[in-house]
Order: sequence, then structure tokens, then C-alpha cells
Amino acid sequence: MMNNKNMFDGIVAFVNVVEKQSFTQAAAQMGHSPSHISKEVSELEHRLNVRLLNRTTRQISLTDRGKIYYERCRQIMDDTESAQNIISELQDTPRGVLRITAPVSFGNTHLCDALPQFLRLYPEINLEVEYNERVVDLVAEGIDVAIRVGKLKDSGLIAKKLLTTKGVVVASPYYLKRKGTPYSPEQLKEHDCISFSLSRNPAHWHFENESVEINPKVLCDSAELERAMALAGVGITRLPRFVCEEDLTQGKLKQILSGYERMDIGIYAVYPHRKFLSAKVRVFIDYLQEHFRSFQ
Repeated sequence: MMNNKNMFDGIVAFVNVVEKQSFTQAAAQMGHSPSHISKEVSELEHRLNVRLLNRTTRQISLTDRGKIYYERCRQIMDDTESAQNIISELQDTPRGVLRITAPVSFGNTHLCDALPQFLRLYPEINLEVEYNERVVDLVAEGIDVAIRVGKLKDSGLIAKKLLTTKGVVVASPYYLKRKGTPYSPEQLKEHDCISFSLSRNPAHWHFENESVEINPKVLCDSAELERAMALAGVGITRLPRFVCEEDLTQGKLKQILSGYERMDIGIYAVYPHRKFLSAKVRVFIDYLQEHFRSFQ
């Protein structure tokens, strides 16, 4: 059995390595050498008699047991920070680094205006912001809050709806003049389509009462690239309306199949379930819900 003296040895090093995805960066943050950090994590694994990390020359990843252990250790560190704040009577002041991630398109259209105001309201919070389209493992990558668009898959996360948008089928006037306008989903089989490669089945487009199999001309993992391809006249695509609202207003893109595509798309702020939510996450969620209230 582990004694009290070394019970917590290596935990801070382990958590920092997971969140930085690098022994070198974790060492720099903690003021130690990479070899020292590596030794601490190895000794922690030895005491636990379990491998926590998979190490390769290019990548560090959590094992299944390592993921569980990281989540508990992260909670311990959060609780310790909370306890220190209580003792110093600073627990009510949101502070520290807030790590968030969001899709590129939503970040560019919505967060660029929202985040500066948030920092003015909470000057003791620092932001680390990552825009990408992939579904990030919040626990493994140390993310506090993620913005997600569409159906949620992670049942272990807490989700707060921020707003709802519409899904639209669009194409450029140039494409429609050249290839014609489809008037039913079935006619999409005869058209060049641009599809989102990260969806469950990019070759099937689902509508309110039917689905159609398409042969994508282009597969891409970015809504911004889908939009750019559509603007260039490459083909027909489906987008959340907020991605192409300005293009529709200016006539650069035209909505088609509007009688079929009536789906609502939810936009959520999600975060890992923790018994005690940190002040920085709580105020950020509250701020986003209030900020986007006028968008409904």
C-alpha cells in the first residue's frame, strides 16, 4: 500500500504532461528538466503498478486506465486550488487559464466578438483558444469548455444550449446556371456535392422525411472549406445557416430545397462533469448564454 508521504508524488507532473502533450513543455512549465518529469511519471506508474501513458517518439496518449486516473487527478488539483482560494478569500474571483475549443466557422462568426468583452469583464482570466473541426476529448486534452454544433455524442459531458440555427442547402448562382437547380433531394444524385467528411456518413444526406445517397465531388473536414468550394461554383453543399448568412444576403450563394431542409441545429457549450465547477468555467458558461440570448 502506498504511504502518505509519496501518495501525491508525480501527480502534478502527470497531469501537466497530459495537458501539454509533451514532457518538454510540462518540464518548462514546472521548472524542471524533461528527464526529471519523465522519472516522476515513471515512478508514479510503478507505484500504481499500471501504465498510464502510451509513449512514442511523436505522440503521448492516455491508456484507458490513465484516462480515468487523469480525470480524478485533475479533479483533485481543481479541488486543491478551490480550497486554497477559500483560505485566501479569493474563491469568488474567477481567475486562471481557461482552455476552450470551438469549430472554426463558429469561432470566426461568433466568438471573435464575444471573447474580448468576456476578458474585459473578467481580467484575471487568461484564455487559451483553439479553433478546429474535430471532436476533442476534453478530459484527455485538458479542455475546460468546448463549443459543439449539432447532435452531441458524449454522454459524460454537461451541455448547455447557447442557440439554435438552421441547416441549409446552398449553391452559387454560377453552379446553378451551369448545372441546373435540383427541386427534390432525389435529384442531388445528378449533381456535384460537397460533403463534410467528419459526419457519420458523408455519402448520405438526411432530410426531414427522406434521405438520399450522393456521390461527393469533394469531401472536406471544414465548414469554411465547404463554403469556399460552394462560392467557387464547385457544387452543392449543406451548411449551418450562420456559416453562410452573409453570402445568402449578398446573393453569392442561393438556398435550394428549402421545402425539404427544415432541420434545427443546436449549438452547445459542453464541459466535463465535475462535482465542483470552477468559477472561471461557471462565469464563462453564464456569459455565453447571456451573450447569445439575443441571437434566438
